[in-house]
Amino acid sequence: MTRPETICALASGAPPSAIAVVRVSGPAVMAMVNRMCGGSLEPRMTSLRSLKDQDGHAIDTALVTYMPGPQSYTGEDVLEVSLHGGRAIVDHFLDTALGFSGVRLAEPGEFTRRAFEAGKLDLIEAEGIADAIEADSRAQKDLALRQLGGALSEVYGRWRSDLLRALALLDVSIDFPDEDDAPDETGGPVDAILTTLTAEISTALDDGSIGEKIRDGFHVAIVGPPNAGKSSLLNALARRDAAIVTDIPGTTRDVVEVRLTLGGHIIWLSDTAGLRDTDDVVEAEGVRRARRVSERADLRIHMVDGADPVPPDGPVKPHDLVVFNKVDLGSDVAAMNDALPVSVTTGAGLEHLEATLERWLHGMLTGSEPPLITRVRHRAGLNDGLMHLKDARQLIADGAGAELVAESVRLAERCFAALIGAVSVEDVLGAVFSEFCIGK
Repeated sequence: MTRPETICALASGAPPSAIAVVRVSGPAVMAMVNRMCGGSLEPRMTSLRSLKDQDGHAIDTALVTYMPGPQSYTGEDVLEVSLHGGRAIVDHFLDTALGFSGVRLAEPGEFTRRAFEAGKLDLIEAEGIADAIEADSRAQKDLALRQLGGALSEVYGRWRSDLLRALALLDVSIDFPDEDDAPDETGGPVDAILTTLTAEISTALDDGSIGEKIRDGFHVAIVGPPNAGKSSLLNALARRDAAIVTDIPGTTRDVVEVRLTLGGHIIWLSDTAGLRDTDDVVEAEGVRRARRVSERADLRIHMVDGADPVPPDGPVKPHDLVVFNKVDLGSDVAAMNDALPVSVTTGAGLEHLEATLERWLHGMLTGSEPPLITRVRHRAGLNDGLMHLKDARQLIADGAGAELVAESVRLAERCFAALIGAVSVEDVLGAVFSEFCIGK
């Protein structure tokens, strides 16, 4: 169905820039090509054209590409223009484009939403596009490209197909209850399908949230007593003065968090208040927050003050790191088993600490299957689907009729259909595409 509106937007970074790419999609594209580009364009071939506004004034000399629908990104007629990236040039082009009947500025994610609605990609692949654009690390980029390439959609789609096959078998039992050759839904093919799916989905959910951690970042908390050098370590690893450092105990009252790229992965590194008993209400709240951040972190760096080497406060988990600071003062670190000696003042040992953090990140991913779950939305949908599958299997075990089993299977299938966008759920679509940048 042809849309009544044509959308346009700057698809590259804000000017000024060397090149600015403007994208247009919709039924008014051909009119723009004829008026602004001086005549027809060969489809899917880039041409150098002198662009003019509707009064014949020059806009710019630009590279233009016309892609007729449905063989285009959105499934509609699309025009992409590479202009010189000056503000006046971009504004002149957009003002001219908006002067055509039925043309308006695009909303965030609207080009990709039109591609989804045209069947060019499913919802999982659309999210992969957004993740690829936002990727700051190589691991995030690789994960996004795998999702964009359809790896996740293939698995989710196969699970949905298996459920549809189970529903077909159940429908036979419902429609032909007296037939001798009707499948036995209580012990036959349906039970086998549901058993296999339950195992596969349970395995996917029991992944330690690795996919979400790659996408959103791993959380590392620096904990320890006051004046152990936590804030100085944060600044050293961040290579900037992100946290205030003084000799006064209790300087850090709240959690200070910085975003780092280490070993191709995103890390959220948190500096926390010094752990100690205090009557200061504000500092006590800081200590409470420090313990909460420590409990939720994927890894804890326990700072030991070399000037007062007290063992870490609280349990040290197997993969946690113990860092013995102030070795430049001549403190004896030999008694601290597995402690990493550093000096945040001189920088000694920091390179080894970073290498240790990289090995921890590598160990988190080594030997695991590529993650199937990259967003909270995916995990919630799979959990809901698994719940309905378990209900269906329990109904089979209880000897319930095919109608009841089919209803639970149908609810599970809807969960997978919503994941890949096979059903139109407006609030889900709105939430997904609102995260995109304008022009995509």
